Amino acid sequence: MEGIDDLAHAFERFPGIGPRQAKRFVYHLLVAGPQERTRLAGLIERIGTTVRQCADCKRFAPGAGTSCTYCTDRTRDDSVLLVVEKDQDLAAIERAGIYKGRYFVLGGVLTLSGKGTIRERELVATIEKRASQGLAEVVLALSATSEGEHTADHLRNLLSPLRDGLRLTVLGRGLATGSELEYSDPETLRGALQNRKET
Repeated sequence: MEGIDDLAHAFERFPGIGPRQAKRFVYHLLVAGPQERTRLAGLIERIGTTVRQCADCKRFAPGAGTSCTYCTDRTRDDSVLLVVEKDQDLAAIERAGIYKGRYFVLGGVLTLSGKGTIRERELVATIEKRASQGLAEVVLALSATSEGEHTADHLRNLLSPLRDGLRLTVLGRGLATGSELEYSDPETLRGALQNRKET
């Protein structure tokens, strides 16, 4: 059982995966056969060379350039920067189809116990750079959880020296307390974006 348990423990490190689900993955791979295992191993190995992190918004995207298609798209609105926790949140906003500004992915949240890291230096540098390109509003589009609120409070303090001529807003409360952007439906996200308020 050593090989099964080792692989199951590796799967348990994935977000949201518990011991039983991890074991299901392992037994699925055993039943799937060697070709499927080889194909999956190849995909995992290649992801590091076919996907890169955008130098501007920090999201992971396929392609060879340093900037992603959202950041190089000249039709997007340079006056608004939407700050999200993770790539999945950005994807959910795009699916809602209402936002056409710029993005920045924080890479996580800060917990109430002081754990967690976010890309705060990169965010400040991005805002300073975009301020010279017409940036007028930064939207803190964080999850309506205690960690999301705590991170928003931290960002308000961090960005306070940059507030001259810059509007800082949060999403409107179309989002239920405790909800994560990634799992919100497009209508809820539309309402939250349209009803954002200054913070």
